[in-house]
Amino acid sequence: MHTSTTAVFPRRQRTTLIAVASHPAARPATLAWTACLAIASMFTPVTSTANAAPAQVHPKRDWALADIPPQHGRIVLVTGGTSGIGFESAKALAAAGASVVIAARNSRRGADAIAEIRRATPGADVRFEVLDLGDLASVRGFGQRLQRKLPRLDVLINNAGLMEPPTRGVSVDGFEIQFAVNYLGHVALTSAVLPLLRNADAPRVVTLSSIAARGGALHFNDLQFETGYDASEAYSQSKLACLMFALELQRRSDAEGWGITSIASHPGVSRTDLLVHHAGASGFIRRRLAFLFQPSAQGALPTLYAATAATARGGAYYGPTRLMETRGPVGIARVPDAARNTGNAAHLWTVSESLLGAPFAAATR
Repeated sequence: MHTSTTAVFPRRQRTTLIAVASHPAARPATLAWTACLAIASMFTPVTSTANAAPAQVHPKRDWALADIPPQHGRIVLVTGGTSGIGFESAKALAAAGASVVIAARNSRRGADAIAEIRRATPGADVRFEVLDLGDLASVRGFGQRLQRKLPRLDVLINNAGLMEPPTRGVSVDGFEIQFAVNYLGHVALTSAVLPLLRNADAPRVVTLSSIAARGGALHFNDLQFETGYDASEAYSQSKLACLMFALELQRRSDAEGWGITSIASHPGVSRTDLLVHHAGASGFIRRRLAFLFQPSAQGALPTLYAATAATARGGAYYGPTRLMETRGPVGIARVPDAARNTGNAAHLWTVSESLLGAPFAAATR
């Protein structure tokens, strides 16, 4: 694997739910209260509201599923669409008339998701395709299959993800698993389907980040966390990288004339598998505090706005607007200072191409 040492960011000590739960002197009541404080500290903004560009159009305050414009004739690909934000996004888009492709690893869960969507919307045009974002050969094969099956792709939603596995895992290609699935696999996928996107009239790519990106940093000297694994820090890095990719993709599209509208979104803190299906003490606390999280259908609204709204803008970042962006109506999200560093974004792009072993969008050159 190739890494770069041109930009090094020191790692920091961070308060996590795992650290709180493992404190030897913690009593149950104290544990719950400390966990709440830990959550709040994770979501404290590190940037000012000046991040919102004045030229951007703010979503209407009560934007909801009913505001999704008709999607008949549009083809949408959603990664990780078998549960959580991805499932809710696929369900809503199918209900609006889109032809939806759900891409994920588990065929059984894919069949269950399709059945549930069709129960909600009889006759929904939805299908399942196997995709393992942690396996670059799978991503390449998937892209080739889609190019044979589809005439175009109107919307790509880069949604699938892993969150904080307690021990460091690696993908089949040797990359830290969160970096591989959350970020690098989606970069490879976007590149693989770019010809289909360019066949569409007004293609969009929506990439999901997280408010955890605010505490993230790119460790160019050790992107794969080979020397000292921290689950929370690796997750934050992967989601910061996703946000930087979304913004850089818009800049590259503008420069190269790809015609792609690239938008980032985040779901706030929502009741999804990522948050509540953790093992051990961290998962126990998250399940106990699940009442604080908004429903996944609400968490999907920023993604659905980015994918469908006429007022959504390329290079923008959308998320909830209340309680430090953890929940609430859709609005313009705060972009962390680290994600606004265009030099590091360009360097990340170059490093990613090296890790993938091919230039981005090589098939279109």
